[in-house]
Amino acid sequence: MKPTLLSALIAGSLFSAISQATIVEFQTSQGNFKVNLHDQTTPQTVDNFLTYVNEGRYDNTIIHRTVDNFVIQGGGAEFEGQMPPTWIATNDPIENEPVYSNVRGTISMAKQGGAINSATSQWFINLTNNASSLDPIDIYGGGAYAVFGEVIDDGMGVVDAIAGVARCETPYAGFQELPMINYSDYCDDTSAVPSQENFVTVYSVTVYDDTVVTDTDLASVPNTRYNQSPGGNSVSGGGSMFWLFGSLLALPWLRRKP
Repeated sequence: MKPTLLSALIAGSLFSAISQATIVEFQTSQGNFKVNLHDQTTPQTVDNFLTYVNEGRYDNTIIHRTVDNFVIQGGGAEFEGQMPPTWIATNDPIENEPVYSNVRGTISMAKQGGAINSATSQWFINLTNNASSLDPIDIYGGGAYAVFGEVIDDGMGVVDAIAGVARCETPYAGFQELPMINYSDYCDDTSAVPSQENFVTVYSVTVYDDTVVTDTDLASVPNTRYNQSPGGNSVSGGGSMFWLFGSLLALPWLRRKP
């Protein structure tokens, strides 16, 4: 077999494995939970997410933002022994796929405000029904937020526990709503240096079930508002350019941001 053909077959099989993986497990410092991905109906979003999973780029990242009765957000930063945390390397942004509604228990991609096709690595999980604010065009005219999976089984118990961790309003862009475990002193003394144990850490995200289709039993809610006027809150991605909290989250209403 020619090397070029062999390479093509290997690449094809790898892509197939990636595109078919539909249940992943998040292993975190607060417990584990599973997410069923919509690989057939939001294929580009799922393939993008699984690329980060398979390359291990979500390993040992932190939950860098939580907002009561709104979202928990991760997939963007890691703690490397000093503050502020470091933003992870990202791939090119992907095309937005706003197929499903941002109801409680769904996982969506964070993106840059005002830019429809700007999601890279960051994801968020909806703690409540955020359809009115996240399903329509965002407040900057950048399109709805793309749901690409749902937390299954009793996983929302772990997600809610993460949401309940006390937060620090740090002075660092993108980390103004940073959950920290047993380290409230840092909120008042930024000269103090926390340790990895003080963060809500995502140890790994791994493929749990790579069956071709596993989301047929989910009661998925379609997004019927993705081309409507802005709804209010916003969830931005994170990075050095106003991604996550930059210009989006910095604004007053965005304090309720994703």
